[in-house]
Amino acid sequence: MTAARTVASARAILERALESRTFPAACVDIGSSVESLWSDALGRLTFEDTAPPAAIDTPFDLASLTKVVATTTVLMELVRTERLRLDEPVSRFFDEWRGADRDHATVRDLLEHAAGLAPRLIDAPPASRREFEHDICLMPLEYAPRAKAVYSDLDFILLGFLTADRGDASLADLFDRLGGSSSTDKSAAAVGLTFELPLAEKPLAAPTLPLAEDPRRGRSLSGEVHDNYAAALGGVAGHAGLFGSARALGAFARIVLRAARGDAGTPPPFNPALMREFTTRSAVAGSSRALGWDTMLPTSSCGTRMSTAAFGRVGFTGTSLWIDPERDRYFVLLTNRANGGGSLDEMRTVRRSFHDALGDF
Repeated sequence: MTAARTVASARAILERALESRTFPAACVDIGSSVESLWSDALGRLTFEDTAPPAAIDTPFDLASLTKVVATTTVLMELVRTERLRLDEPVSRFFDEWRGADRDHATVRDLLEHAAGLAPRLIDAPPASRREFEHDICLMPLEYAPRAKAVYSDLDFILLGFLTADRGDASLADLFDRLGGSSSTDKSAAAVGLTFELPLAEKPLAAPTLPLAEDPRRGRSLSGEVHDNYAAALGGVAGHAGLFGSARALGAFARIVLRAARGDAGTPPPFNPALMREFTTRSAVAGSSRALGWDTMLPTSSCGTRMSTAAFGRVGFTGTSLWIDPERDRYFVLLTNRANGGGSLDEMRTVRRSFHDALGDF
């Protein structure tokens, strides 16, 4: 199949998803370690006929992509500069993380979703970092650390706190410093990716709608984080809060892809050895997790056509990023499913079909 026909097939999948109201808007950026090969914008920012059309530079709430794009990247830099070790116990960072059931849990365990924490808190989110830290550290573990891996936002909320403490700055500031002032993807990881959109750009963002349990329900969130835990933390959290466009995320993906393919000229912290360590699948039995990243399984959101070397992450709002160093390809798909769109299962079906359609691209 020619490249043009492959793109047409993948685009048709997104067009059908728009028609079935799985999401109102979608932006894609697919490319190699050298360049973007296909970028596109489809739909409108909401389901209203009068809503503005999506554009390739439309900012999206990246949701859990924050975990790998921001938090994991900052942690890589702290490891690279020897300000943090992956085998450091969590109790070294949080005084209340104490007890025979959890004393040996480490930073690595948090990164691999293997620390024993539940996915979320039972009660509504607290109002401050101090209260979050207290509630998470004192909650009973659901399993012994490294006995298995269970996805948890709480892991990355703690990681966001400890990066800020060890880095002597907020997570947002630490991430911004990696971008510097450059506007090229050759030297800046964070350009165009931010926890706080400029005021003028907020109305241009793809909106989301709060969940029923969110006190903000009843209004649209434009340039305002969808996740209510991240909102309670002022929009800057280790698990969610980052905004960015398909173009900006594609530039980030090219850096990661080059490092994963062994390019020693990539900017820090993306050196090949460290990139390999962070994208190697966990030794925890039955886990597909790496350090922050997920890895390819034929049953995952990346579909069946990627190589076993592929790694990525998805976000609740309808976002995803997958990188396949063996094929020299990255795949950015940003949607705002969380604007009254389809279910998580419907979004997963679209992702799998989309990535499989690009299997020969």
